[in-house]
Amino acid sequence: MSLNLGLLLRESATAYPDKTALAINDVKLSYATLDSFAQRFAGALKALGVERGQRVALFLPNVPQFTVAYFGSHYAAAPVVPLNVLLTADEVAYHLEDSGAVALVAWEGFLGTAQEGFRRVETCQHLIVANANPADLTAPEGAHNLAALIFGSEPVTDLPDTMPDDTAVILYTSGTTGKAKGAELTHFNMFFNALLTTTRVVPLSPDTVALATLPLFHIFGQTVVQNAPIAAGGTVVLLPRFEAKTAFDALESHKVNFFAGVPTMYLALLNHPEAGQYDLSNLKLCVSGGAPIPVEVMRAFDEKYNVKILEGYGLSETSPVASFNLLDRPRKPGSIGVPLWGVQLRLVDDDGQVVTTPDTPGEIEIKGHNVMKGYWRRPEATAESIKDGWFATGDIATRDADGYYFIVDRKKDMILRGGYSVFPREIEEVLYAHPAIAEAAVIGVPHPVHGEEIKAVIVLKAGVAVTEEELIGYCKQHVAAYKYPRSVVFRESLPKTATGKILKRELRN
Repeated sequence: MSLNLGLLLRESATAYPDKTALAINDVKLSYATLDSFAQRFAGALKALGVERGQRVALFLPNVPQFTVAYFGSHYAAAPVVPLNVLLTADEVAYHLEDSGAVALVAWEGFLGTAQEGFRRVETCQHLIVANANPADLTAPEGAHNLAALIFGSEPVTDLPDTMPDDTAVILYTSGTTGKAKGAELTHFNMFFNALLTTTRVVPLSPDTVALATLPLFHIFGQTVVQNAPIAAGGTVVLLPRFEAKTAFDALESHKVNFFAGVPTMYLALLNHPEAGQYDLSNLKLCVSGGAPIPVEVMRAFDEKYNVKILEGYGLSETSPVASFNLLDRPRKPGSIGVPLWGVQLRLVDDDGQVVTTPDTPGEIEIKGHNVMKGYWRRPEATAESIKDGWFATGDIATRDADGYYFIVDRKKDMILRGGYSVFPREIEEVLYAHPAIAEAAVIGVPHPVHGEEIKAVIVLKAGVAVTEEELIGYCKQHVAAYKYPRSVVFRESLPKTATGKILKRELRN
């Protein structure tokens, strides 16, 4: 049996050839056009000598060229290596070398970084430049122009007979504990996760209009905002960079009805001073992932925009969706829901024993069709993280009597103060309920007596003032004596990843 992720695009192009697949500003691409461009890009890769199984790296923001090159690579049986566009030249070179990518497709706006990284890696033979103006067919010396390649190549009209367990995507982890590792996601991993997202998680259809604010180089954006809507024959509205105002403009002008974001995006939309000027009446469904969303943020967003946020959970290594709050079951704020169909979750304590008692913390382990085949060329890391099919996530959670899971915190973020375990998220939930706070992060800092002490880093809402002493006193009223922050610092903003996840490691430095 063969299976190729490109089937998602091909089938929708067959069923809905004239329907808009991608939209960006005033530009629209039909499914027939998108499929044709993807086939021609596959032809271009073939003409360049890219062989089956060789990797193609993408250094692209949320633009149509990402989706064209993504599915075009699958038409060429070339696994895709999506790269974070915020990488430095050193990091680009590392990812190209580690993945063994033979081609790099780069956005003209990031060309300097791309070229510098590309030149350091002899095994990467082809630099392909995507210009913002498709009519611009120029490219720097030694590089190819993406549009020129597409317009000048013969299409590959048949999907290759890749196997379900063949690698479709190598997605690099953030590398918070060392060098980034490439999670090998198979055609079956990616195909089935997208399909289940449209059928078991959110009811996507040809009428779906999804806003892609999440980076497509990230697994959440890739599966939930690109692949799943395309599988359903819906329209994906591309936003190259998230800002609250541009997101509001797109939500209103394109009549978006499906929005997926990370908690910081919902915070930005919630606190934007011009939010009330926009008509979001078409918005029917919102999902959140990437990091736990504070309950207070979810409640306030629900009330303000009259649309419920469904929270889910997953990782790069799980394609990503592993669990979700579902429309046909009660939603529990603060919960990541129940396991996706065909996926098992369990909790394991520090001694490796499976936790069976409700509301008892343990590390989440995942088993199922969504779990990666392993880390690219790292058998030791694979063996360490996957045992008997169970992938150890590093996330601590509890499970209630109804089978719903609740993230407590990242295992590595847990604070050990005077022998007591303190989970930052618990204190952050308290802080987010304070009317003056826009963003909050709680971290552990070294302490000569207690080992670690608790520190809160705060961003205040515009025009609001509160003192360190007031916030410490507020926390003392709501958490046990060993849990409240002993220090509070105020910042204008918090450091974040490209997907909006707060970078606590930078706050500790």
